Amino acid sequence: MFDPEKIKDLKKQQSAWEEKIESKLSKAPERQKIFKTISEIPIQRVYSPGDIPNLDYDRDLAFPGEFPFTRGVQPTMYRGRFWTMRQYAGFADAEESNRRYKYLLDQGQTGLSVAFDLPTQIGYDSDHPLAQGEVGKVGVAIDSLLDMETLFDGIPLDKVSTSMTINAPAAVLLAMYIGVAEKQGVSSKDLNGTIQNDILKEYSSRGTYIFPPQPSLRIITNIFGYCSKEVPKWNTISISGYHIREAGSTAVQEVAFTLANGLAYVEAAQKAGLDVDVIGPRLSFFFNAHLDFFEEIAKYRAARRLWARLMKERFGSKDPRTMTLRFHTQTAGCSLTAQQPKNNIVRVAFQALSAVLGGTQSLHTNSMDEALALPTEEAVQVALRTQQLIAYETGVTDTVDPLAGSFYIEHLTTTIEEKAMDYLRKIDELGGAAAAIEKGFIQREIQESAFRYQKAIEAGDRVVVGINKFQIKEPPPSGLLKVDPAIREQQIQKIRKIKQTRDNTRVLSCLDSLKKTAEGSDNLMPPILEAVRAYATLGEICDTLRSVFGEYTAVSTL
Repeated sequence: MFDPEKIKDLKKQQSAWEEKIESKLSKAPERQKIFKTISEIPIQRVYSPGDIPNLDYDRDLAFPGEFPFTRGVQPTMYRGRFWTMRQYAGFADAEESNRRYKYLLDQGQTGLSVAFDLPTQIGYDSDHPLAQGEVGKVGVAIDSLLDMETLFDGIPLDKVSTSMTINAPAAVLLAMYIGVAEKQGVSSKDLNGTIQNDILKEYSSRGTYIFPPQPSLRIITNIFGYCSKEVPKWNTISISGYHIREAGSTAVQEVAFTLANGLAYVEAAQKAGLDVDVIGPRLSFFFNAHLDFFEEIAKYRAARRLWARLMKERFGSKDPRTMTLRFHTQTAGCSLTAQQPKNNIVRVAFQALSAVLGGTQSLHTNSMDEALALPTEEAVQVALRTQQLIAYETGVTDTVDPLAGSFYIEHLTTTIEEKAMDYLRKIDELGGAAAAIEKGFIQREIQESAFRYQKAIEAGDRVVVGINKFQIKEPPPSGLLKVDPAIREQQIQKIRKIKQTRDNTRVLSCLDSLKKTAEGSDNLMPPILEAVRAYATLGEICDTLRSVFGEYTAVSTL
């Protein structure tokens, strides 16, 4: 892109300029001696073409919608249509969550995103002893197809796109969604949406796992195979860097560990006999939008470019859809503060803007009160309006990849890609993502990054407004949303009623068929779907699989 001789001259000029600036710093010093991103990438005083001398437009950038997709996965991006505005929601029981979904759709939300409570996420019914105190708290409680029917009552599944943050029991919740569609008269071939279905990051970063890695990977590839034929529009996995970042990783680690997990899923699918260009177009990703504005924009661009190259060079993909990294973004929950919560509106706005400038396909904006409780309707409305203001009023959506060519952005993009690739080589040496997790490598890397970040805040080297600077005295928070503890008893009564009124002979037959399938090698989705249709509960289905696969125990990273 640049003339080598002119680059040499420019570097000499830049060096002379730096010397001149340095000579004046004794009288007018800079704010700090060292500037660096959250990923600890050094930040220079100024950037020029000399900092990206090897950047080749055709090889490294190209045009939007073309390999390596650095500038975006669609040719016209937001000039065609905006990203999906998908607010993450779910609490208490299915009735309460259904009301919140209808409210959000009325406010202009363009896709649903379901949060499940902790018992649901780890495959327990609401009446399980371990569910006590957790039912409906961090998401909606779903125990059977009946709850799912209520959750989507009055919401036509052929006209809405639904994302479900569910991992270990993803096959069961997907089966329930298909079951609701059948009752609405909607073919599974017309369903649009995503299940997270990303178990590897659960082992390293989040903890809502059930089964050991190998049977978990089998379930995931079974979903890939089933959906490729029966639910072809469905995104069968959302490979999640979001939770890796929430656990304390840097932006570089978020890219590296997320793509490493993605590579593991593609390899597992190939071993199961699935072609990369059959499952590849339905893979999606999920990233965090953190506080370092320019680093986040560069992160998304680097991830797209790196994934495209990996799919083409490592797996021999010939389908551009397989090479395109499509992703949902959520603003950083870990950056929200309980102190001065209205400051979170500003944090979220800048984080959302970085996601849009980075080319996201879908976005959730956190609510200002989420460091204190589940969000109120007012807080959710402000969060959604933040997206709508960016889309309709700022002008940033009128041209594609507007920051391309910025010397700083291009330098950061290349640096993040290179550093992420270094991690991927190390993970390959360890035997891949699953082996790296089993050896505790990824967990240790995240823990050390989280520790460094926290130390920087406590030392005052990294300012968090309202926490270690600009504190004020505040009255106790009021008007927070609280989940009624009686929700658990209501769910228990529903479970009892279902078990009294369903055909229990049919349920037992379905669960026996599921167990035999789990003991063999056939696809697990058909028997799971039959069990769901018979109103077997989530816990009954997961317990059947537990009896064959066992449960995972976390490795020590000490």
